[in-house]
Amino acid sequence: MTPPEPTASPADFSLLILGGTSEAYQLAADLHGRADTGLRVISSLAGRTAQPRLPAGESRVGGFGGVAGLTAYLRAEHIDAVIDATHPFAGQMRWNAADACAAAGVPLLRLERPAWRAAPGDHWLEIDNWDEAVAHLAASAPATRRVLLALGRQELAPFAPLDHCHFVIRSVDAPDPQPPFAHAELVLARGPFSLADERELLLSHAIDTIVCKNSGGGATDAKLAAARELGVRVLMRRRPPQPDSPSVASVAAAMQWVAARAGK
Repeated sequence: MTPPEPTASPADFSLLILGGTSEAYQLAADLHGRADTGLRVISSLAGRTAQPRLPAGESRVGGFGGVAGLTAYLRAEHIDAVIDATHPFAGQMRWNAADACAAAGVPLLRLERPAWRAAPGDHWLEIDNWDEAVAHLAASAPATRRVLLALGRQELAPFAPLDHCHFVIRSVDAPDPQPPFAHAELVLARGPFSLADERELLLSHAIDTIVCKNSGGGATDAKLAAARELGVRVLMRRRPPQPDSPSVASVAAAMQWVAARAGK
């Protein structure tokens, strides 16, 4: 593989943010104001939405081509450090980042938003995969379930055979193709959503079950607060294993790590 050509002259310190989360956007914005200090910040987005919101400063959209492609990119762009601020369920990207940084000798920090924890009044059932969620929903047949699928448009297919369920699918972009649900409606919306928004969604669609991932952080927990208020059951998917790399839980801590590395 031919390494990509550098897109900018080397800075005093070049940082790559693997982003897409609200924390990644905040980190890019906070660091953007320090560009005059010789700090170059590049944000990378996976490009899973048709019109992604671009962060402050320099950015790129799309994959790297696996571990080899990311390793080549780190070397070609003279990257001095990487912050992995991807979604906790980004899957292979997190492992690719760990392997590529190790291969290129580039320090890696994971910006890991804290996981949600059940509170008094919550009705959670924690699961490890979507097959478990499907099995629990199937057990309720023939009683109709009204289910909010808040899990991303690429992971809907396992639920399509559940003919006794009426699904409400909330997504930034429409699924293409949409799985053959017997009963489903699509709500196109981009968060974050307020507690009032989430309460209205659950009430207007008479939702009795939410299926979601334990994304953590504060960007989507209004949904869980509304579910608690209304007694809505939640099938919560646990986070998958993460690479054994250093991590912090806040943007402020990530900023301190960058400052220590860059000497700024």
